[in-house]
Parts: sequence; structure tokens; C-alpha cells
Amino acid sequence: MIDLSGSRAAIIFSLVCLAPALPVWAEDAAPGASPNAAAARPAPIVLVPHRAIYDLSLAQTRGNSQIAAVRGRILYDFDGNACDGYSLEFRQVSELDTGEGKISTSDLRSTTWEGADAKTFKFTSDNYVDENLVGSVDGHAEHDATKTAVDLDKPVQKNLDLAAGVVFPTEHMVRVINAAHAGEHILDFPVYDGSETGEKVFDTLTVIGNKIAPNERQHDDAAANEPELANVLRWPVTISYFERGKADNGGEQTPAYSIGFELYENGISRALSLDYNDFVVKGRLTSLEIKTVKPCR
Repeated sequence: MIDLSGSRAAIIFSLVCLAPALPVWAEDAAPGASPNAAAARPAPIVLVPHRAIYDLSLAQTRGNSQIAAVRGRILYDFDGNACDGYSLEFRQVSELDTGEGKISTSDLRSTTWEGADAKTFKFTSDNYVDENLVGSVDGHAEHDATKTAVDLDKPVQKNLDLAAGVVFPTEHMVRVINAAHAGEHILDFPVYDGSETGEKVFDTLTVIGNKIAPNERQHDDAAANEPELANVLRWPVTISYFERGKADNGGEQTPAYSIGFELYENGISRALSLDYNDFVVKGRLTSLEIKTVKPCR
């Protein structure tokens, strides 16, 4: 059985819309530069706390896929600010129909928090299949100059030392948004997000498309008539996740799966696509509540 909510794609989406923990400038003015140089710097990225709901359905199948239908929903409740860090309450419930009346329901519930300095990451998740708890993860990770230290409490108590260059999801999106502003299109680096058993690091390849004009790629969704998004920049983004050491005989590696979405510079996403290689699930933004940004204390 393919478990949609237990897979990393659900976890990834729960984290992928996080933007910078601190204001990030494209470039600081050089010493002695004109005062106008500082004024010309782009404005810092500001996350928008929001509550979004995405309805899931089967978009397409490939090859010998036996998937007949997919139904489900994602609830995504994001909060915080650039001083206190960012929290996320996430839930994804999915029904997978393989035909002949065989339907399995998976239910992933997760909570994450990432520090404002992007050095600390806390994560918990519970995964249910047909109302039976099949996995729990609880832990936290911290960067220092020489390593990324992971302390797991569940599913088993364990300490891991990962490379210092591993990035957390917020840092990932810092780079994506800054690269998009700079007109760059390709990023690749290892990411740690605490998914599955909390022990894996995945290599990622991020492809950023050209900026989408306000009148392009119109969608019949909850963002379509949202005035607060009318003039906010957005880009099409695809992130592919690769398991380390699993290249095929030809030396090339097929991603475990990919996730695509349109990313606004304020951290809101629409037009979700989860590609599991033999089938693709789409997520339509059906509800969006934009909250007030809390000022730093």
C-alpha cells in the first residue's frame, strides 16, 4: 500500500512554505557606498501567518499504476514572526482507492517549530493508517559550526550527528525565495526535516521557474480573488527529493518523489502537485485565512 500521509511528501509540504526566519537582504551596501545604495536594496521578506486548506484529488496515473482515485484534505496553520520563530500545525487525511472497493485511509498530524535564527528545529508527528497508529516521531535538531546534532525521542531514543551543511526547511526556503528574486533557477543541497523515522537526510534539487505575472496562470481557488495577494510576486517551484546512495545501474537517480507549487514571496502556496512517479496528486487551495503579522516583542 502506498501511504500518502506517511510519505515524506506530506511532511515536505508541511514545511516547504516556510520562508526566511530573519529579514534577508540580497546585498548589503559596501562601505563608502552612496546612501542610495542601501535604499535600493530589496525589501526584506515578511512571512504571512495564515491558515490554508487544500483539497486533494488524483491528477494522473503512469505506467502500471493501480490507483483508481485519491481523495483527501490538507490543513495548514502557520504562525509566528521573525523574532519568536515559526510554528506550524499540519494535518493531512488521504483516502487511497486501488479499485474493487479497496480503500485505505491515512492520517498524518504534525507540529513543527523553527527558531528565528534558523539554527533550531523541533518536530513531532503521528501517522495513522485506517485509524491505527503506525508511527510517531519526536525530536529536535540544532546546527553548530561543525555538525548538525539530532536528538530523537521517538520512534527510539537516538542521537545523530549530521553534516554541518545540512539545511532545515526554513533555510531551504530562504534560499529558494532569494534565488527567485535574483533570477536563479537551480538549487541543490541536502535537507533534514525530521520525516519518516527522523534519521534520513535527502538530497534535493529545486527548480525555480520564471516569475508569474498577476494576470497569468489564473486558478479557480481561494487565492484568486484575495486582494492581499493581488500584487505579491510568485514563482512556480518544483522540489525533487532523492534518497542517498540509490542511483540506478546507469548512474542516474530517479527522485523518490517531487512536489510542485506556486510560491508567493510571503510564504503562501497554491496549485500543489505531489508526484509519486506512478501517480500524481493535485491539491487545490479551497480556503485561505490570512492572519495579522504579530510584531516582535
